[in-house]
Amino acid sequence: MAEEPSIPTDIPNPLAPEQSLKRPAEAPLEKAHPPQPIFDEDSATTKAEKVERHGPEVANGNIAAEDLFEESPAKRLKTAPASNEDTEAPKTDAREKVKGIALVKPEYLIDSFVRSAKSNDNQIDDDAAEGRPRDARDNNAGGKKKRKEKGQNKNREFGSWSDTIKLCNTVANYSEFSPKECQFGAKCRMSHDLREYLREGKSEDLTTFNGKCPVWEVNGKCHAGWKCRFVGSHSKEVEREDGRKELVLIENENLIEPQDGNDENRKGIFNIISTKDKLDLSRKRTVTEKADQYTKWMEADAAQMQKVYQARKENLADQREENRAQYIEPPFLPSEKRRIYFGPETPVLAPLTTQGNLPFRRMCVELGAQLTYSEMAMTLPLIQGQKSEWALMKAHESEISPPKYNPTSIVQNYDNSKDLKFGAQVSANKAWAALKAAEVMQRYIPHLRLIDLNCGCPIDLVYKSGAGSALLDSLSKLEKMVRGMNAVSGEVPITAKIRMGTMTAKPTAQKTIERLAFGGIETADRIGAPGCAAITLHGRSRQQRYTKNADWSYIAECSALIASYNKKKDEITDTVREPDARTLSNSADGKLYFIGNGDCYSHVQYLDSVQNAGVDSVMIARGALIKPWLFEEIEKGQYLDKSASERLGYVEKFVRYGLETWGSDEVGVGTTRRFLLEWLSFACRYVPVGILDHLPPNLQDRPPAYRGRNEMETLLASDNYLDWIKISEMYLGPANKDFRFQPKHKSNSYEIEAEG
Repeated sequence: MAEEPSIPTDIPNPLAPEQSLKRPAEAPLEKAHPPQPIFDEDSATTKAEKVERHGPEVANGNIAAEDLFEESPAKRLKTAPASNEDTEAPKTDAREKVKGIALVKPEYLIDSFVRSAKSNDNQIDDDAAEGRPRDARDNNAGGKKKRKEKGQNKNREFGSWSDTIKLCNTVANYSEFSPKECQFGAKCRMSHDLREYLREGKSEDLTTFNGKCPVWEVNGKCHAGWKCRFVGSHSKEVEREDGRKELVLIENENLIEPQDGNDENRKGIFNIISTKDKLDLSRKRTVTEKADQYTKWMEADAAQMQKVYQARKENLADQREENRAQYIEPPFLPSEKRRIYFGPETPVLAPLTTQGNLPFRRMCVELGAQLTYSEMAMTLPLIQGQKSEWALMKAHESEISPPKYNPTSIVQNYDNSKDLKFGAQVSANKAWAALKAAEVMQRYIPHLRLIDLNCGCPIDLVYKSGAGSALLDSLSKLEKMVRGMNAVSGEVPITAKIRMGTMTAKPTAQKTIERLAFGGIETADRIGAPGCAAITLHGRSRQQRYTKNADWSYIAECSALIASYNKKKDEITDTVREPDARTLSNSADGKLYFIGNGDCYSHVQYLDSVQNAGVDSVMIARGALIKPWLFEEIEKGQYLDKSASERLGYVEKFVRYGLETWGSDEVGVGTTRRFLLEWLSFACRYVPVGILDHLPPNLQDRPPAYRGRNEMETLLASDNYLDWIKISEMYLGPANKDFRFQPKHKSNSYEIEAEG
């Protein structure tokens, strides 16, 4: 059991009020406990919206909207006139719940004006949780065209972090007198002088984790070698027979596992594709025979169907008969799929871009998450063999264990011992790319529960390319993708994650669900169902992003549609023919699972969604980022008031897992720090249960300025990114001089100034 992290006592409170919060005996109550801030919901209502809601008389100001309806006391308080100075201002109960504001107990409130001037007061943009990938064009910024940049998150800067002197890898992992021969010889630009590197080119060793390297303690050796920031714990200087002193690395033979030749292998990490396979993909030497055959057949079938679509009304029946006569069967049928299960005992961690990395998923699994997804991967880079995209497919050994399963659940042919927690999510805008990606993924990723097709990403870059939520307006293409992926993915099931639609006023999820369940009008009878094993519905449209609460009433309506799936399937079976089991979604009875997604932030909301909305399970995204122990609350069925010490323990655990994943050298430490800060930008929004005056907590609520129950709790609640960096330095030491961190909601960045 890990030791409880020590809490520094000399850290100043960034939110501490200038005066004591303790109320003097003679002070009036309303001054001692300032009321919660109240916002008028109608202040941003446009004239068009007023006309739509109340009519032109209200919009023109002739009639007050309040006169049309009976006012509630809360509404009268918010709209009370303030022009009459003689009128006594109404007294407001400080404990009254206001929409959008977390109700904090009055003894912890502080005036907002004493908050740090560098606080992130900009409006929170939660699109970062679902994905802000790969391109600055999503900013929609005009002006001069800039030079095309490479990599991810180009609309943010993170600087760089590396050693002052770069040590050649032929020296980094070997003893001083026996380095590996460098293929570049005298032309190598890296340093080969080990002692000079340790003396002048490398940062000081870290003293956290008792000065012991987390990677070495798990693997028996450190892959960073002399570059490790804890190298003193696994190296020594020995004197040879000739009197010379040699620096050598220490290994623990009892922990070292035999390697299979893949230099990327790590203990406890699975789904690692070899360098050779990635090179074959990049050089187009990988054969995807199934995907190519099925794509060719789909194109020919689409050409035949185009004749039906273009036929005149009087010739439509003849054209359809001709099409049936010329119909060619698919080159092959899907393989029988591995049975999967979603149930109340399997809360799902959503695919999270950037934050859904392996260390965070590993921590959530330990806290009770039963199903996890990779970060969203783009299909084209996958089939091109790009290292960064295939790295998203890595899974920890805890993720390839079976999820919880209640034996009373009725699922035909389901074998829980063969199931696992980890699934992959991909995004595609072309059917052929989706098919190729599905084929190579089932070939190179042995531990894969399912492949989920993203049909809900709202980001402009993804949407305008025809992927993500754009597929909701192209159901024919969406069906082709799911059908084709299902045909070439072997035993790996195919699922889809969708939104209500692209436009808020025109929800289309029910039409999408029916298409995924049965297929289109022209394809259902001829080919059968597309074979979608499960559908996840996010209760918002693309247009909404995260500005409104998720619509769980609409999710419940769609759940009723899913419930009628089996009944309708039986009717089709009775009137047409017995369907081929290989074309059905998930099991011999064709059960289609339905998962809800949106705003789940407590065990109460989770159980309410399962019981009243009729979903099989709930997918949790931002709720897990803000409090990862939400899965533990769901399992135990109660609120957990985590202390600052426990929450800091999760930070320590994330850092330890991050170093094991990304390495303990300067680059690994900087990468771990960067992703820790990304997570803390969400975790700071957590308000402890013991401080709240209203339950259940609401994910959309933002806390007012408050003071924690101790200095560390106050620090963890700070939305000042400099305080997040201060927390990271407790375990990762001072940041590299070239390290920068630019919060998602600030234009300025953090940069450590060089000494002097």
